[in-house]
Amino acid sequence: MRVLHVAEKPSVAKEIASILSRNSARRRDGESKYNCIYEFPFELQGQNANMVITSVSGHIMEMDTVPQYRNWNSCDPVFLFEAPLIKYVPDRNDAMKRTLQRESRGCQRLVLWLDCDREGENISFEVIDICKEANPRLTVMRARFSALIPKDIFHAVNNLVAPNQKDSDAVEARQEIDLRIGAAFTRFQTKRLQSKFSGLEESIIS
Repeated sequence: MRVLHVAEKPSVAKEIASILSRNSARRRDGESKYNCIYEFPFELQGQNANMVITSVSGHIMEMDTVPQYRNWNSCDPVFLFEAPLIKYVPDRNDAMKRTLQRESRGCQRLVLWLDCDREGENISFEVIDICKEANPRLTVMRARFSALIPKDIFHAVNNLVAPNQKDSDAVEARQEIDLRIGAAFTRFQTKRLQSKFSGLEESIIS
């Protein structure tokens, strides 16, 4: 069995690999020079497993309106409160996406080691979406831990749970509200003041 583990940042992936492998993990490069990969054998839930541990660097996806509404003159600002939205991987994170998808293809399980808060849960579901795009058959599990110490890490890996969709949805709702309000009012305020005062043609007023 081959298991892909994903942490929220490179230093966390390195520490988890060090603890679980008892400092015997092999390191290799990923597609991103900042997010390397660690491999080692391990007994997971009574089965021999090849553990593959890597990381992201916080959120890997962004939310925005669909492209046809990104131009400031494409619609009335009030329409942005109901314009369709998408989540996508920006170009700067494409190397991380390639690493996740390349490693996912050869794995049977995905274990998420993102921070144990709502934001971490939302990043977990970003990772799930990216990995399952490459391998829809992955079994997904969540590691819950509070400190990067052996006791917590071994307890987490031996007590894996399901990721929490509701916590992720709460973050998604907040992201959507922030985006819609920010975009609508910034466009409205900027265009309104530009029409009233000279010298603001190149300014964005938020």
